[in-house]
Amino acid sequence: MIAGASHGVVGAVQRDDTSPLYLDIHLAAGAVFEQPLPAGHNAFVYVYRGAPRIGAHAVPRQRMAILANQGDGMRVTAAAEGARLLLIAGQPLNEPIAQYGPFVMNTQQEIFQAVEDFRAGRLA
Repeated sequence: MIAGASHGVVGAVQRDDTSPLYLDIHLAAGAVFEQPLPAGHNAFVYVYRGAPRIGAHAVPRQRMAILANQGDGMRVTAAAEGARLLLIAGQPLNEPIAQYGPFVMNTQQEIFQAVEDFRAGRLA
């Protein structure tokens, strides 16, 4: 549990404006994990060990599955070798996005400033 709350456990990160959920899920062979997700949240799963099923779909190792988030939650079932995956979800910010390399801001002007700050050593 990194952010949010799940099954009675509260993570270190809590934000009322985005309600983040960040889970590092470890499942034994054949284990099932269910997580409610609020309708409208953006959510995805990244599998880094095993090949679990998310609902009816198998998700191979080193792949991501984007969830529909219609308020019905997520159900993952581990295969015979077990599974490890990240579940990340949150309320959309509905803000514009500008990106350049590793920099992500809201406007091109903010990107230019961030790159200038980086080059000048002000992001230390």
